[in-house]
Amino acid sequence: MSGIVGIFERRETSVERPLLQALTDLMAGRGPDVRRIWSDGPVGFGHALLRTVRESAEEGQPASLDGRLFITADARLDRRNELIAEIESSKQPVVAARLRGVPAAFCDAELILCSYAVWGIDCIHHLRGDFAFAIWDSLRRTLFCARDHFGVKPFYYADLGEVFLFSNTLDCVRAHPGVSDELNDRAIAGFLLEGFNSDLETTSFRDIRRLPPAHFLVSSEAGIRTQRYWSPPIDGRIRYSRAADYVEHFQILFRDAVADRLRCDRAGVWMSGGMDSSAVAATARALFAAPGDLCAYTMVYESLIPDCERKPAQQVADFLKIPIRFLKMDDLPFFGGLDHPALATSEPMEDPFFAGVREQYRLVAGDCRVMLSGEGADSLMHFQMWPYVRDLSRRREWRRLLGELPAYLWERPFPWKGLRERAGRLFSANLSDVPDWVSPELAARLSLGKNPLRVDSTSNLRASHPFMPMAHTFLSAPQWATIFELADPGATHSTVEIRHPFLDLRIVNYLLAIAPFPWAFQKGLLREAMKGKLPEGTLTRPKTPLGGDPLRATMGRLGTSYLDGLPWDAESDRYIDHSRLQSLVKMRGLEGDDLIIRALCLNIWLQSGRRIRYKLAAEVRNA
Repeated sequence: MSGIVGIFERRETSVERPLLQALTDLMAGRGPDVRRIWSDGPVGFGHALLRTVRESAEEGQPASLDGRLFITADARLDRRNELIAEIESSKQPVVAARLRGVPAAFCDAELILCSYAVWGIDCIHHLRGDFAFAIWDSLRRTLFCARDHFGVKPFYYADLGEVFLFSNTLDCVRAHPGVSDELNDRAIAGFLLEGFNSDLETTSFRDIRRLPPAHFLVSSEAGIRTQRYWSPPIDGRIRYSRAADYVEHFQILFRDAVADRLRCDRAGVWMSGGMDSSAVAATARALFAAPGDLCAYTMVYESLIPDCERKPAQQVADFLKIPIRFLKMDDLPFFGGLDHPALATSEPMEDPFFAGVREQYRLVAGDCRVMLSGEGADSLMHFQMWPYVRDLSRRREWRRLLGELPAYLWERPFPWKGLRERAGRLFSANLSDVPDWVSPELAARLSLGKNPLRVDSTSNLRASHPFMPMAHTFLSAPQWATIFELADPGATHSTVEIRHPFLDLRIVNYLLAIAPFPWAFQKGLLREAMKGKLPEGTLTRPKTPLGGDPLRATMGRLGTSYLDGLPWDAESDRYIDHSRLQSLVKMRGLEGDDLIIRALCLNIWLQSGRRIRYKLAAEVRNA
């Protein structure tokens, strides 16, 4: 994941190259291979390259086409050959001349640039993969920026009136001398109450915004406009007469999805031993010639909580004949290192062990730069029978309904299972969403308890999927952006790029189009597709949660002694009633409420990450 940054001076003044270079240098940790800048009057781009694909061997960004178009990009494209064929068929002379030779060796940023030269901003409808990029069109005098469909690549920006600034690294935007360090109180309140900021357009800082997933942005002298370019599909419908056709179609798509993410000589897989990550590992193993080119990594616990991952993960690794490394998570320091500015997170987060997680990423980075994940399968295969029944009824598909409904009723788990848990959640619901320890001034200022904090990020996605509504909704959940940004090198401080085959658009479109029963039921499609490719025990293993909660187990060990001598930041009083929080902790203990951990996380972040300020203006003047 390379680092990108750009400045657009609407005043027609020239970009300060020393400032641009300083901002680019700040991203050296995520892009250590090559750092370059380009500027032309009011526009300047910076790029810090991290080579993760074969085509990046000779990559040089920022790149240009015909001296008219310029790009800086953090991009990994899918279906490159199809895109190249579409571009070549356009017959545009400049683009054809650029592609003459060996187009397959072109880096992804160059292909994006060629796509823009052919289709303009409509190029976004031809691009697939993970990307965050900006293109300067010198003739139109516009800056075209885009973020991928699921927000795997971050994109932050600040519109300061006369200056437009962007980067995929939040601290890089913060470092610009014109960006205020003032906080966004609504985002902070969202963190305290929900654990994340549900508004995909804002950050924890007043001046800095996010470009939401599946959106593009156009910045010009007149201002900026943003627009959604894609929504999870609701109209797909694939019905085969033969069950084997469903499996074969999926196998082809999944192999292509994994292959597009393995344009490298060595990779790793986050592997738990469950179906999703093991399926990724098995498919990746078949694509690598040498077993040592692929390695599995599994996070395990030996004493903190009961471990249920080591044995099944080892069985999969032995079956696939790939090495596996077990990363021990028992002794990760509680809030360790997060109070140090150099290790602080860019925004508050509710994981007190994140500094230790960074250390695991550092260990992985010593082996490889590309990691595959099974993330997304649970959401895409979230099974619901009754919406499917209603859809079959609406379409009068009586034969299919009479065949599949009895089969489901026969195979479904005992219906009373889980009723006690659901009833407990229903009758123990807290009538108040605002804890007593939240600052009364903050609650009054934001009308907490009256106005919902959660922003409806799917407000323009009202049309529900006809037979997989929850799977469709999950794909647009605001938590995804938080998950991906925390795995980005800007947060992990490592040179490891995480890739997600299940979030390939070919897979997404297919899984939202096929019949949920029997294929989504207990992930039947995935289990059928992996027969003979994984151990039988893995194919029949049910979804298995962790044997305990590591956070609660750690808090149980520490007790309330952890709070003794804990420094309290004065700015925390804007958000937290310290005395009420302490009283609650003494009465209930640390493990009594997860929200208490968020309060402690915010307090520590305000003492560290909140106060990171790079005095670049003075540094640039003093060279």
